Amino acid sequence: MIAFFQELSWITVFQIIMVDVLLGGDNAVVIALACRNLPPKRRMQGILWGTGGAIALRVVLIFFALTLLALPFVKIVGGLLLLWIGIKLLIPEEHTGDIQGSSSLLTAIKTIIAADFVMSLDNVVAIAGAAQRAHADHQMTLIIFGLLVSVPIIIWGSTLLLRLLDRFPIIVTLGAGLLGWIAGGMLLTDVFVFRFFGPPDTLTKVAVEVFCAALVMATGHWIASRHHAERDEVQRSA
Repeated sequence: MIAFFQELSWITVFQIIMVDVLLGGDNAVVIALACRNLPPKRRMQGILWGTGGAIALRVVLIFFALTLLALPFVKIVGGLLLLWIGIKLLIPEEHTGDIQGSSSLLTAIKTIIAADFVMSLDNVVAIAGAAQRAHADHQMTLIIFGLLVSVPIIIWGSTLLLRLLDRFPIIVTLGAGLLGWIAGGMLLTDVFVFRFFGPPDTLTKVAVEVFCAALVMATGHWIASRHHAERDEVQRSA
C-alpha cells in the first residue's frame, strides 16, 4: 500500500479530480433537480445512491475508453473532442431546466444515472485522456481513486464551487485550458502519429500542449463574447 502511494502520479490524480469537478457542475445541478421533490429525509439517500450508480457507470465507460484509445486515430478524435469540450465550458448555456423532479426515490435515482450517462461523455473522454499520462498498470486505479475523491467534492462542495466560479471566473478559464493541455498531449500520442512521426520530444510536446490550452481559452472567450453581444442586441431591439 505504501509503495502504491509512493509510485502514485499525484499530478494525474489532481488533473482527474479537477476535470471531474469542473465538468461535474452540470451533474450536480441535475442531482439537485432530480431530488428536489423527495421528502427531506430521503434526499440524501437519493443523492448518495444516484451518485454512486453514476460513478460506477462512469468507471465502466472509462475502462472502454482507455481500451479504445490504444487504437489508431481514436486519440486524435478524442483530442479534438476534448478541445471542443474545453471551449464549450467557457460558453454560457442553460440545458437542465427540463429535468423532472420525482417524489419516488427509485425514479430519482434512475433520473440521476440516466442524465449522468448522457452528460458524462465529456468527463469520460477528459479523464481517460488525463489517465493516459500515467503508467498503464496504474491507470484504472488512478481513475477510480480520482473519481472517489471527487464524489464528496461534487456532492457537498458543489454550492461552494459554484460560488467560487461566480466570484473567480478565472477558475473556469484555467480549467478549460487544462482540458486543452490534455487534448494536445492526446493528439501527439496517437498510435497513427507515433507510427509516422515517432514520439515527440519534450519541447514539441509542451509547445503543442500550451498552444492547445491557449487555443481553447481564446476561442471559448471569443465565442462567449459574441453570444453576449448577440443577446444584448436582441434585448436592445426588443
